[in-house]
Amino acid sequence: MKTFNSFSISTLLIIAFLSASAHAATFDIRNNCPYTVWAAAVPGGGRRLDRGQTWTINVAAGTAGARIWARTNCNFDGNGRGSCQTGDCGGVLQCTAYGRPPNTLAEYALNQFNNLDFFDISLVDGFNVPMDFSPTSNGCTRGIRCTADINGQCPSVLKAPGGCNNPCTVFKTDQYCCNSGSCSATDYSRFFKTRCPDAYSYPKDDQTSTFTCRGGTNYRVVFCP
Repeated sequence: MKTFNSFSISTLLIIAFLSASAHAATFDIRNNCPYTVWAAAVPGGGRRLDRGQTWTINVAAGTAGARIWARTNCNFDGNGRGSCQTGDCGGVLQCTAYGRPPNTLAEYALNQFNNLDFFDISLVDGFNVPMDFSPTSNGCTRGIRCTADINGQCPSVLKAPGGCNNPCTVFKTDQYCCNSGSCSATDYSRFFKTRCPDAYSYPKDDQTSTFTCRGGTNYRVVFCP
């Protein structure tokens, strides 16, 4: 009886592990920019990507609050310490914290309500690099992108070295940051929305900016598509 119970528990653990692995998602992160970026992912870490290079990460089922972004104009030493002009995550190559604005974000949560993945491109932390975020499997075909020249057209008050800030970063008021939970679109958020209609332009921009696929879908993030 003892042997049977041990076998049963071991078998259940193996089945649970295989089941979780089967629903893990693969993210292929590619740099098509004509310059080097330092890709960042939480979870995942970081990687230097010269033009045309790809970095693949595997993310566990059930992961939420995850982000992928590009860092620009970085310098790191042999120990992976340094800094980036945009998207810096505490001065390290291997990110464990979110990046410093401005940075274009690919955000996602896997295997959530009704076993759906939720994903978006967010400009709530501003914009630094054009981005495409698309599913690549599971029959899910609706990708999203933000490829406008936001840096070149950025309102002067929002301009930052290497990027364009969201107004919340600059003004830090409830009108733009929605800290009270009750705010609406502004002229500044509409600047982002008209150029990238698929992307989050301010914190309450949910209905037109969140997309779903069935759990177990794989994805591709392309900088400068």
